[in-house]
Amino acid sequence: MREPWRCLLGLCLLVCSASSHSATNPFVGQQSPPDPCYDDTGAARRCIPEFINAAFGKEVLVSSVCGRPPSRSCSVVERGDERPSVRTCQICDAVDPRRAHPASYLTDLNSAHNLTCWQSENLNTSPYNVTLTLSLGKKFEITYVSLQFCSPRPESLAIYKSMDYGKTWMPYQFYSSQCRRMYNRPNKATITKQNEQEALCTDGHTDLYPLSGGLIAFSTLDGRPSGKDFDNSPVLQDWVTVTDIRVVFSRPQVPRELVLGAGSNIGGRDDDPMAVTSTLPTYFYAVGDFQVGGRCKCNGHASRCMKDKEGKLVCDCKHNTEGPECDRCKPFHYDRPWQRANAREANECLPCNCNLHARRCRFNMELYKLSGRKSGGVCMNCRHNTAGRHCHYCKEGFYRDMARPITHRRACKACDCHPVGAAGKTCNQTTGQCPCKDGVTGITCNRCAKGYQQSRSPVAPCIKIPVVNPTAVVSSTEEPADCESYCKPVKGNLKINMKKYCKKDYAVQVNVLDMETVGDWAKFSVSVMSVYKSRGEPLKRGDNYLWVHMKDLACKCPKIQMSKRFLVMGGSDGGMGPGAGPGVGPGGGATIPGAERVGLVADKNSLVIQWRDIWMRRLRKFQRKEKKGKCSKA
Repeated sequence: MREPWRCLLGLCLLVCSASSHSATNPFVGQQSPPDPCYDDTGAARRCIPEFINAAFGKEVLVSSVCGRPPSRSCSVVERGDERPSVRTCQICDAVDPRRAHPASYLTDLNSAHNLTCWQSENLNTSPYNVTLTLSLGKKFEITYVSLQFCSPRPESLAIYKSMDYGKTWMPYQFYSSQCRRMYNRPNKATITKQNEQEALCTDGHTDLYPLSGGLIAFSTLDGRPSGKDFDNSPVLQDWVTVTDIRVVFSRPQVPRELVLGAGSNIGGRDDDPMAVTSTLPTYFYAVGDFQVGGRCKCNGHASRCMKDKEGKLVCDCKHNTEGPECDRCKPFHYDRPWQRANAREANECLPCNCNLHARRCRFNMELYKLSGRKSGGVCMNCRHNTAGRHCHYCKEGFYRDMARPITHRRACKACDCHPVGAAGKTCNQTTGQCPCKDGVTGITCNRCAKGYQQSRSPVAPCIKIPVVNPTAVVSSTEEPADCESYCKPVKGNLKINMKKYCKKDYAVQVNVLDMETVGDWAKFSVSVMSVYKSRGEPLKRGDNYLWVHMKDLACKCPKIQMSKRFLVMGGSDGGMGPGAGPGVGPGGGATIPGAERVGLVADKNSLVIQWRDIWMRRLRKFQRKEKKGKCSKA
């Protein structure tokens, strides 16, 4: 079995995380372990996936592999004492599993007792540049990249990283004894906070012993000034983020005792500075273990990564976040901007406060700043007749029902303002009182106020009733003591009969529409609905006027109301008949102004009573009797 941990160059490399505890405790599967993303009180806290070898079991694409066709390769194994180096040879055959060295050996279980190695083609006859490309399948934050060699370590190699699944690449680290010549980089450059994402070149690997079977381990944070304050360094957080790793071997390493003068060469290559005799061993690259140590990148909002329905590796996001790296807030959780979690603050995404009236919201940075960086959510498409940033008040035309909480579906009631009586559709948000026009009252402005009566005008639906002192308009010769004595002749039963019908000049059914004051007279606009009697000039159905002296109106004899139907019978007992011009009203001397104006006249002796439909047949009967001459006998 492989050891669970191995410490190399100060780096603890995770190689196996399997545990046998679940096999010995049958009740483990029944227990619910606490969620690492929340503390015992349920408060959110930073959580991170376990540290793993992200390369384990992953496929590595290689540009060269031995065994096609089968080949023989020999190498010199250096000893750590004064004894001479040992030359070993082997056959590589891709068809024979016992002699094959495929790329899958790079990321399989590595055991000292059963060493498996990938091996390139012989470099004597093939290009020096050999590439290993590893795709992690997701963004990881890595701590190291290590290569355990079965062959001598390369003299020059480069490590590259990609953050966009292999679309673009950037250098991560260079190793060479000739940094300037191979990679145009200085040897052992200094890293400052200004260049923390700069790839370095070093020749330290050439001093390590032994050359064969050695290890090269690149630490991503070693020597980076902000490494101790990683939570507050977006530069380094970006620096350690990778989706793919590429290793390019550029030049093989030649054992020291085999290096000769510049007269011989590897495979007859005149341009190679490592000149050796043609009788020396073959050269190749061989790696037994390729590791990438790190954590699945979840920005502190997940404690594990798992595969989704499509088989892709994704974070099991908490703190109301989502995305492959928990890198955005879930819908409706935009009350503050997304942030990476750190040791002090979980920075969970907060839901918008829409009082249960909206399902969508958006983030507004200006509002967030104005609130002291506490709240920036703006609710969208408020329902249930609500409005506002938090759907916290009623929209125009509605008001709060204070008996219900603002979160209730029916917290807002319709104003229902009267289309004519109200001055607008918006009512008071608390009381529901509509803005009424002059003379109009009621919560919805649906009735005239005291001292006002309905008019025909939609602009001024209620007009003030004139206040008239009857004694001020009655002549001195007929001045009554009060209204009761003045109206006494018409007191009593207001029933209609044939006798009363015959005495009147006209009998009509009218609908009272409007009123205006003309001198001492009230001029009512009426609509004549039916004509049952008309002496003199014939009356027609339609618009007409009804004139009543102000003293009669003030004493309510007759009593007339707006928007109601009345039976009006009058004319012969002192009033003017239809079509009459100016005349003398009751009390003498009070004349209707405007000789050209015509209409009906009613006074205290006229019969003006609210209409009843049962009178229609009776009045038609009176009409027929009048035609037969019955009125002359009445």
